Amino acid sequence: MRDYLANEIRNVTVVGHSGAGKSTVIEACLSKTKAIDRFGKNNDGTTALNFDPEEGKRGISVYCHLAPVEWKNRKINFIDTPGYMDYEGEETTGLAVGDTALIVVSGKEGIEAGTERAWKEAALHRNLPVIFFVNKLDDENADYDKVVADLRDKFGTTVVPFELVKKAGAKIAGTYSVLDKDNAPAELADKAEEYYAEIAEAVASTDEELMEKFFMEEPFTEEDLQKGLSIGIRSGDIRPVLCGCASDLTGVESLMDLIALYCPAYCEKGTVKALGAKDEEVVLNTTPEEAFSAFVFKTIVDPFVGKISYLKVMSGELSGDSQVYNSKKESNEKISAVYVINGKQQIGVTKLSTGDIGAVVKLSSTDTNDTLCTKGKAVHFPSIEYPEPMLGYAIRPKTKADEDKLSIGIRNLMQEDGTIKLVNNAETHEQVLYGIGDQHIDLILSKLKAKYKVEVITEEPTVQYRETIRGTAQAQGKYKKQNGGAGQYGDVWVRFEPTDSDEMVFAEEVFGGAVPKQYFPPVEQGLRDCMEKGPLAGYKVVGVKAVLYDGSYHPVDSKEVAFKEAARLAYNAAMPNAKPTLLEPIGKVTVTAPESYTGTLMGDMTKRRGIILDMGFNDEGEQRIIAEVPMAEMMTYATELRAMTQGRGRYHLAFDRYQSAPKEVADKVIADSKAKAKG
Repeated sequence: MRDYLANEIRNVTVVGHSGAGKSTVIEACLSKTKAIDRFGKNNDGTTALNFDPEEGKRGISVYCHLAPVEWKNRKINFIDTPGYMDYEGEETTGLAVGDTALIVVSGKEGIEAGTERAWKEAALHRNLPVIFFVNKLDDENADYDKVVADLRDKFGTTVVPFELVKKAGAKIAGTYSVLDKDNAPAELADKAEEYYAEIAEAVASTDEELMEKFFMEEPFTEEDLQKGLSIGIRSGDIRPVLCGCASDLTGVESLMDLIALYCPAYCEKGTVKALGAKDEEVVLNTTPEEAFSAFVFKTIVDPFVGKISYLKVMSGELSGDSQVYNSKKESNEKISAVYVINGKQQIGVTKLSTGDIGAVVKLSSTDTNDTLCTKGKAVHFPSIEYPEPMLGYAIRPKTKADEDKLSIGIRNLMQEDGTIKLVNNAETHEQVLYGIGDQHIDLILSKLKAKYKVEVITEEPTVQYRETIRGTAQAQGKYKKQNGGAGQYGDVWVRFEPTDSDEMVFAEEVFGGAVPKQYFPPVEQGLRDCMEKGPLAGYKVVGVKAVLYDGSYHPVDSKEVAFKEAARLAYNAAMPNAKPTLLEPIGKVTVTAPESYTGTLMGDMTKRRGIILDMGFNDEGEQRIIAEVPMAEMMTYATELRAMTQGRGRYHLAFDRYQSAPKEVADKVIADSKAKAKG
């Protein structure tokens, strides 16, 4: 593969619902350009892109993959992304470095949840130019005209068909360019005229000279169309719809032509904003002459090759056998060679120019979201904002001997996937693994087993209840032990009463030296230790004031350990009489979904003992519901929300406070705790 100039490079992120045929579209482009000899099959891992064993096992894309295609003196860097919601972190990765979004839509299924998510992320959140490709038109139930109508209805009149299709039964008899409307068959002529008029009007609106031509009813030349379409597609005023069937290569040539002719090169931005050493704004020119900078957007930890760092050159050029500076880690890195990645192949090149995407290997300190640059002009780019993982499972290795392997495996997988989170809970002594959904968790566990040879047991995480008291009680704790020699003696009277503090408040009201001051700290420590396990179900105790108000001591036998033990005895005697109560954690949840799901979501929230605090609409017209709900009722909400909304709902949950648990809840938690203690 030759070196390409900055203006010859197109970065296209391919997105859409799972099963629409995204990888097949790219594979068709590779096949059309003779970059591969044959099509593979998704379900056996033989495709050029879905080569990972996990993808072969699942029959779908799981990771973000790269495929550079050479077409008419252009290099199109296709960035393939998974469509299944559990792997949306990889979609986020791909969109972070693409300059155009290609949304693939099934001609049979039409708009699906993944189509809507792709549109929202690409067009609304990132303001990328968008192309639609309606695929699988060879299916007898495929309906191109209906899909086009639905796309326009859902996403607006900027969505304009650039192609028409003629079918003969299940087969495609031909596709016809609207721009070449005079060659459309008679039965499609009216539709071709209608869509051409829409394209012409959109083209006219991009430039004053073209607008004047349009009003004068002068026909647009090929140069006029190319100029107007380039501007319109870049601005989002025109979102072309193309069509075909990737599995038999229908439509892929038109697709590559459109990308090569009308889609932007990254260098056309002119400038890009970065951050300096003190987070001040730095403006870089997107030219090969500018100081080098590159953003590392993906990392793969390969057991044979080592660490592979995928990067996009944001300014300047990157050559092999060079030294660069990691501005985030403040360290130098040696670049031995530069590669472009085609599926699982690494193809050596002499350099990567501005806007190009490639990889380097064996960088010692560089991770995803780091910036490589020159030390003389050190900058960094903002990190990718990944979807927040909300589904958690407590994990432990099947055998204790695998604890180190589990730790290494999780750490490496977290380098590869920004949507994995591991929390070591000091209170419950659990490692809680968070992912996007059940399939994502299953993928992580499968990779741990296959790649790091460690099998993992999963359980629901322990809900962190609390205990407190509603009344006041006091008791004596007297510890006396004689072993023939020096004995141990400690005697305290402690009063326990409610307080607003989250931690135990210790106070003393001892008069006349009944308990010497040097024994106050061990009494306090003994009580604090006891507060870690409450009298009801063994959960941490909060909101208690403990007052040491009397006691006695022995001038010879009293020791700190004896007073610590006496405090424990007082705690055990008094706390059951202080009206102990169980507190449950309450979270604040914000759910967003299309308005049509409002009734279902509210009914479900009520079943979870949730209280609706507020309702409204977000900037995208979706229903937003804010509620308070017990955290114990939300353990599997990620999976259940997806089922209720066909993958269109999202939520964020954060701990808010503790409040008294209803009696039936408290009784069950206490009973479960006692059963667990027995064994």
